[in-house]
Amino acid sequence: MADADALHCPNCGSSVDPDARRCPYCRARLATVSCPSCFALLFEGAAFCPKCGSRRAQVSPEVTGVKCPGCSGKLHVIDLEGTTLMECGTCDGVWVDAQVFERLCSNRASQAAVLHRFAPGGAPAVERVRYRPCPRCGKMMNRVNFGRMSGTVVDVCKGHGTFLDAGELHQIVEFIHGGGLDRARERQMEDLKDQERRLRAQESRAARDCGKADPHAALDIGAKLPPDALMKLIRLMGKE
Repeated sequence: MADADALHCPNCGSSVDPDARRCPYCRARLATVSCPSCFALLFEGAAFCPKCGSRRAQVSPEVTGVKCPGCSGKLHVIDLEGTTLMECGTCDGVWVDAQVFERLCSNRASQAAVLHRFAPGGAPAVERVRYRPCPRCGKMMNRVNFGRMSGTVVDVCKGHGTFLDAGELHQIVEFIHGGGLDRARERQMEDLKDQERRLRAQESRAARDCGKADPHAALDIGAKLPPDALMKLIRLMGKE
């Protein structure tokens, strides 16, 4: 792997950190990839490998006519080992179609492909809360705390996809790797059981007030539903 000092911005030539998302001098976008000849680390826009000197074929990203929900810039298509996303070249926001996002949340290979690419570069800017239009249908998206407890608030259009600001996709993958979705499912199961207990208490009080016996036994959701049906209710909290 090449030393950090050997990596230079392909736009202005300044020496930069290999983990930087943008050059601190010219603000050009930076993304690290491996040299196909020696597997050393280099920036995606570099014409030559800094370690072995091999010329690197340049592949221009496919620019779409889709506007970025974050800044109205143009989104372009990127493919990371079979995971196809759209990324904004201006604000570094990412649009992920619904099916791709679902696969990303459950597939470790897909998570590994995006983890380094979308690492946050510096402290995120503090912005006022605003609702953004879905790039597919134009309707305003819902703001959702992914997994209900991750602390990463993303913009979701149910059925179309999810928009994430710069660094948020990395945060979500780290949350999943840290067992966040498992904890979220456990909390959701406890919430369901609490709702069941409250319902049972209300039914018992209503029966007593009317001088009647309990109409039926408590509906124990956790016990009566098959495991697969219960998991369908609580899977992927980020989609709600």
